[in-house]
Amino acid sequence: MKIKIRQFPNFTLLTILLVLSALSSSAQEKYKGLPWNETIQVIPGKIQCEYYDLGGEGIAYHDTDSINNGSGKLNPANGTFLNEFRLHEGVDISYTKSNDIDNNPYNLVEPAMGQLYVGWTTPGEWINYTVNVEKTGTYQVGLMYTASGDGTIALNIDGKELTAELKVSSTRNDKEQTAWRQWHHWNRLDSLATVQLTKGIHVLTLKTVSNGNMNYDYLEFKLK
Repeated sequence: MKIKIRQFPNFTLLTILLVLSALSSSAQEKYKGLPWNETIQVIPGKIQCEYYDLGGEGIAYHDTDSINNGSGKLNPANGTFLNEFRLHEGVDISYTKSNDIDNNPYNLVEPAMGQLYVGWTTPGEWINYTVNVEKTGTYQVGLMYTASGDGTIALNIDGKELTAELKVSSTRNDKEQTAWRQWHHWNRLDSLATVQLTKGIHVLTLKTVSNGNMNYDYLEFKLK
């Protein structure tokens, strides 16, 4: 399976370290994470939630347990890319499946099949992403997600609040007869928030604030 995400063509780990020096000195002193797979995700564009930074618990992310409840657990470790993605990290990752699982009749927006996502979310958890904002401006933020009950998230940038709590509306459906599939009704919020971003390299933090029980496919930033 080929992963298609935007990359800087000649980036090496050394280059990334030099680019990260563009962060403010205070942010750089506090943050020790690195972009996953030597890849910096780009804004405007989609921030794929499973491509969070390297650095582990307390640096790149905080998770309530050290087990990946998707890769290697729900999805058995069998040598395949999707079943073993980031197998030994605490962030819980799964992927969209057919056979009336993620392509069910209660979706509000149809997801792509075989798409990795972050799940098993719990209040207090957070994930960091090193991002490159290509242009200073006002951005509309969207989210591709599922939510078994209303929840809230928040976004930080370089350790500072970017948004207050943002409501993520439930995708539960009373007509659903399969209980576990309440976590697989997909929707997209295109106008979750409006934020101001400055050009350059930043650390974006996605925080689960209340309820949890949400799956995050991607955040999308569109320049207004």
